[in-house]
Order: sequence, then C-alpha cells, then structure tokens
Amino acid sequence: MRAAVSETFFGAAESLRCRADFSSLGRSFGGHPVAFLDGPGGTQVPNAVIDAIADCYRNRNVNTHGNFPPSVELDARHLAARAAIGDFLGASGPERISIGQNMTSLAFALSRALGRTIKKGDEVLITQLDHEANRGPWRLLQENGAIIREVPLLATGALDYVAMKSLITQRTRIVALGCSSNAIGTVNDIATARKLTRAAGALLILDAVHYAPHFPVDVHRWDPDFLLCSAYKFYGPHVGILYSRAGALEALNPDRLIVQDNAAPYRIETGTLNHAAIEGVGAAVDYLAGFGRGASRREAVHAAVAAISVYEHALGKLLWSELEKLPGVRLWGLPFTQAERAPTVSFTVAGHDSAALARRLGAVGICVWDGDFYAPRPVEVLKVPGSALIRVGFSMYNTAEEAMRLVTVIKEL
Repeated sequence: MRAAVSETFFGAAESLRCRADFSSLGRSFGGHPVAFLDGPGGTQVPNAVIDAIADCYRNRNVNTHGNFPPSVELDARHLAARAAIGDFLGASGPERISIGQNMTSLAFALSRALGRTIKKGDEVLITQLDHEANRGPWRLLQENGAIIREVPLLATGALDYVAMKSLITQRTRIVALGCSSNAIGTVNDIATARKLTRAAGALLILDAVHYAPHFPVDVHRWDPDFLLCSAYKFYGPHVGILYSRAGALEALNPDRLIVQDNAAPYRIETGTLNHAAIEGVGAAVDYLAGFGRGASRREAVHAAVAAISVYEHALGKLLWSELEKLPGVRLWGLPFTQAERAPTVSFTVAGHDSAALARRLGAVGICVWDGDFYAPRPVEVLKVPGSALIRVGFSMYNTAEEAMRLVTVIKEL
C-alpha cells in the first residue's frame, strides 16, 4: 500500500477537475457562488453516487432475498457495497460490515447489546473530547451498574494520555474513543489506546466519523473491536456503518427479531435497510478509488484518501495561517500539523456572535457551521465564549480561493 500512496497525487488541478462531478457546486446565492466549507457536517455527493441511487430505484426497487431476478441483483449489489466499504476501512471482507440508519443508531444498538454483558462495578471509559454519539450511548450503561469515567481534555485540545493510562484498569470493560474530534480536529492516539485496552482486556470502540473522510483507515492495523463511521461524511448518502472484529459481534445478543439472520454482519441490523443508499455508498468508495493507484481497489482508495488528505491539509494550513494574523480571532485546538489534526479549523471572533457570523458568511454563499456540533463537552471544557464555535472543514472539491473568500469577510469585521 505504501507504494500506491507514494505514486498518487491530488492537487489544485485535480480538485478543480473533480468539481464538475458535483452538480451542487454550481449553485449560487444572491449572485455569490456557493462554497461548501461545511464538510464536517456532511460532504456534497458526486453525480456517480446520485446515478447509482437512481439506478437502484429505476431497476430494482424490491426487497432482498427474493427468488426473482431484481431481488437477486439487489442482493449482489448489497454484497458488493459491503465489500467496497470493507476495502475503504481495510477490513478482511464484507462480513465485517454492518449497515444502519446512521452512526448514532448503530452506537445505541451496540450499547444495548453490550449492556447485557455489563455487571455492577464494571467501568466504561469515554472522553471529554468526543461527539455525543460516542458518549451518550455508553453513559446509558450506568443503568446496568457501570461506572462511567472520562479521559480529561487538556487546554491544548489534546487528550490527557497520562490520565488515560491511569483510568484504564482491570475493571475497565469498554473504552470509547473518537479517532478525530469533529469540533476542533484533534487526531487521537489510537495505538496507545489499543495497547492499554489489550492489557486490561477491555473492548476498544472507535468513532471514525470525522477521521475516515480525511485519512486512510486501516482496521487491520488498529485492531479495534468495533469501529463506526458515516458514509455522508465521505461523499456518500446518509448511511451508518459498523465494522466488527471477527467474533466480536457474534459474542453479543443485539436487539433483533427471531426472523433476522443470526450471522454477522446481519445480526445487529433491524428491519428493511435503505437499499438504494447502500448502493450509493459502494459508488462513493469506487468514486474515491478512481483518484488513486494500486493493484486493488483497497490500495487505490487508500492511496486516493491519503493524497486528498495532503491537499485538504494544505487548505487548512492556509486558512489557519491567515486567520492567525487577524486581531480578535481566536483559533481553537492544536497547531496545524497533519499528524495531529484533521483539516478542520474552528475559531471565534471577539465581540461577534458565532451564529450571526455564520449567517453573514452564508449571505455571501460561504457555508460554515456554528455551535458545538453535538460535541458540547469539549466546548464546555475549553470554555469557548458563548459555547459556540465557527467551524470550517475542507473536502476534496474545496479551493484556496474559497478559503480566502472567508478570510476577506472576517477582515471586513
């Protein structure tokens, strides 16, 4: 895979060319071209994904496991989509990939199943940095007698790994850790968490929602017990994804009907899934793989994501360096280096309400998010003024010109 990554390049020219694949980028508001700088909240969808979804509705809008051709076709497309997702995550095969309505629903389903294994006094470790989707489901295990502990967030925007080491004990049963913060972009030390959880015999559950769009994911190397992510963050439709280590899902008793397939990956899936959207996820992986080189789709998609990551981080560094020059602007999180953070820039402007500022940017076609982004705990711990940030996130179709348009508006303040 290293050879494939080194041979693949994605720069400004490639970004400009790929913009033609996204019809939504042609919109304008009040005479201003739209700049979707809201990638952490969800990316735009390329036409190839839209076409795949439409093709499903046009040709096989049926249910699965039927003994007639359109249903057989649908089953084959679903298996192919799971295989594509497996390649995207570095999984051993499609049997490791479960599908759900969204990441949060899958996390609650996993929490309920794990709750049946929890005894009074067992400990569950979460962090002060995470999105609530990787905190709330695990905090509910208090109802089963679990003791919930938090890894502290340092003022720098990094987790306190000294504290993490002391908090993981032989009583720890679950460690839920985000790979990267959706609020301030911090990339966490997965290798250290895996080493500590292995020594304690605890499960490691990773939230890769904000990480997967910007870095190649290799579950074989990380070896989590479970990993969750969302396809709509990497150019796909709104579908939740759960990776399970071999044997991990089979060891649980999830909520399910007696008619549900008891084997992995199906045993945690409930009801009829969004068939067309699942095909769209497979198309999103294939679309990304088209920007990479490699002997297989897995190598190609990992090479592509790695190359796109370099480009996105260059945009992030540009915006960070320009905002850093402006009086009254405070940047939140670690200094901008690729190894330590996602291409996400969060800031506040002294004397300006973040929601009002987001509206002002939106009025000139610049789409950004304001608030806590369903991650109120880090915003609270860091004492962000007004409990609201402005968040900018870069995706493969963004440009330096769009970043500088935003800087111009902030300068006008």
